[in-house]
Amino acid sequence: MDAADSLQVIVGAGPVGTALAVRLSREGKRVRVLTRSGRDTGIADVEFVATDASDPEQLTAATSGAQVLYNCANPGAYQAWEREWPPLAAAFLTAAERTGAVLVTASNLYGYGPVSEPMNRSTPLRPSDHKGALRTRMWHDALAAHEAGRVRVAEARASDYIGPTLPVGNGLLAMYADATLAGSTARVFADPDQPHTWTAIEDVAATLSALGQNEKAWGSAWIVPSNPPQTVRQVLQALHTEIGLAEPRLQRIPRWVLRTASPFVPLVREVVGVLYQFDAPFVSDGSETTERLGVPPTAWTDVVSETAAAWHTRARGEGRAGA
Repeated sequence: MDAADSLQVIVGAGPVGTALAVRLSREGKRVRVLTRSGRDTGIADVEFVATDASDPEQLTAATSGAQVLYNCANPGAYQAWEREWPPLAAAFLTAAERTGAVLVTASNLYGYGPVSEPMNRSTPLRPSDHKGALRTRMWHDALAAHEAGRVRVAEARASDYIGPTLPVGNGLLAMYADATLAGSTARVFADPDQPHTWTAIEDVAATLSALGQNEKAWGSAWIVPSNPPQTVRQVLQALHTEIGLAEPRLQRIPRWVLRTASPFVPLVREVVGVLYQFDAPFVSDGSETTERLGVPPTAWTDVVSETAAAWHTRARGEGRAGA
């Protein structure tokens, strides 16, 4: 099949969906991005279509003729996951089965729960909160459909994102940096000195693309290749050094304060459920993805350089009151 005729359908125009659309378009593929609004974000040669992806009929119609269907959807705040993810996941499987498109999902590491060693493709899923349990169920449903011969699926599992396009509300690191790069003190929710894997958004897109095009990857989940782990403090220091700022100021919020607030602030309650990722080393190993699918992580120096410039501009633009 000619590359130009290989329609690739992406659901979601967040940082990952956008990066994937740019990558696939540059590879000469025909790309269609589905969002609720259908707003054209200005990516050259990419079609934008308004679609309710949780409606299997709409999603099937919008996916007709596609070679690959990429699930880069983001239902929003953690509190909405239990309500919004199940119909979305079911619609993706229905559309993939009806159209014959390969279903490739952008996922995370929540399903592994607390770990004592680096996560790889052999690490068992042992979720410790409802978000991880939900993502685990979604994968098991997709894998069961694959093994039954109804669909072809693959999943890319990434750690916390880093990259110039990551919004402040889409990760703790971005939120901390938004404070420190504006000269304020970042109030951190957990130990800032535990090793942690950070995954470049561009590497998520590269992995998704590889999974969609390589039939040897189907029927399995893959860890997105990332650079060696860095603590929160080390990453913030690197960002500050890149743009010539003094050391970042961090202040840890006592856990008892967070637990006290949890019953009254739903978002805090959800965040507390995944803080195990920062209470101890939380490291992923995507070397098998690199070796078998040819996806290396972006050089850390490039990630830091591009991210620091973008986040510093954003932090200065929004401004912050002194801590």
